[in-house]
Amino acid sequence: MMSEGTAHAARTPLGGSGISVRPVGLGLMGMSQFYGATDPDASVATIRDAIEAGVELFDTSDYYGAGSATPGRPVAGFGHNEELLGRALQGRRDRAIVATKFSARPTPEGRSFFDGRPEYVKAACEASLKRLGTDRIDLYYYHRLDPAVPVEDTVGAMAELVAEGKVRAIGLSEVGPDILRRAHAVHPVAALQSEYSLWERGVEAEVLPQCRRLGITLVPYSPLGRGMLTGSFSRGTEFDRDDFRSTLPKFQGDNFDHNRQLVDELEEFAASTGHTAGQVALAWLLAQHHDIVPIPGSKRLSYVRANLAATSVRLSADDVARLGALFDPARVKGGRYGALNTLADDTAK
Repeated sequence: MMSEGTAHAARTPLGGSGISVRPVGLGLMGMSQFYGATDPDASVATIRDAIEAGVELFDTSDYYGAGSATPGRPVAGFGHNEELLGRALQGRRDRAIVATKFSARPTPEGRSFFDGRPEYVKAACEASLKRLGTDRIDLYYYHRLDPAVPVEDTVGAMAELVAEGKVRAIGLSEVGPDILRRAHAVHPVAALQSEYSLWERGVEAEVLPQCRRLGITLVPYSPLGRGMLTGSFSRGTEFDRDDFRSTLPKFQGDNFDHNRQLVDELEEFAASTGHTAGQVALAWLLAQHHDIVPIPGSKRLSYVRANLAATSVRLSADDVARLGALFDPARVKGGRYGALNTLADDTAK
């Protein structure tokens, strides 16, 4: 049953960077691509309203807008998401912690590759600063590893950006424990961004323990299972071709129906607490430890406010264990990515 539980920290530090944030941020990717139609003006308004509602950490990437869920479909363009955030932050920059990323680059054929060369790190940062309309990036992520460049070389270039005052702290995305160790030995890594939620638990075995050994904050993307854990989708839901979920095994056929049954149980539990399924799913993440900052994405202020309210949900140790058992990885059907197996899949979050 629900109990008083442990209170969530009012602020969560980003590693040892000296930066702290309120414990639920906002992922902006869906405002530019992957999850259906976009509306730039509405997105700018939502970001500004989110600031007023108390969101501090805003997560973007230079790549968001360059990729398409379906090959051949039109896209917003490389840098689109950063430009949205830059517009929204005019006159509000000091009220936001800006996190962006580099390394994913589009090809003329509509695919992508990853570039971790030191010279590209510098060029990408300068371009992001311009699009964002700022003189500093608070948290700069290496979006995906370039297999041709030692991580030490890439992180060394990122460290130079910190020394120059253009970047306050550095992060990595979707890397394993050994890469984390090697990167952290070059320059302190403040945050690791990886997929983590009730129904995607792959980081628990090795990555999350390594983060804690090194003092690195985990920033889970898709903490609501790309919307599934909110209970928004009914059985038989069909996603448009330009919706990335249409390619994902968890959202297809029998897998979808099976996983929706698990969400039914989550909704029943949430109703008994007086909260929504999404709020409970976020509270479960926050209950793991005070070193996790989920960044649920949303295009609507009502959802942003609902996500922020997850910090007031109190789960007992029994509640946390019960929810973890409900979404035991052996019970969830479908892998993370589908048969397309494109590089764009790896940058969709």
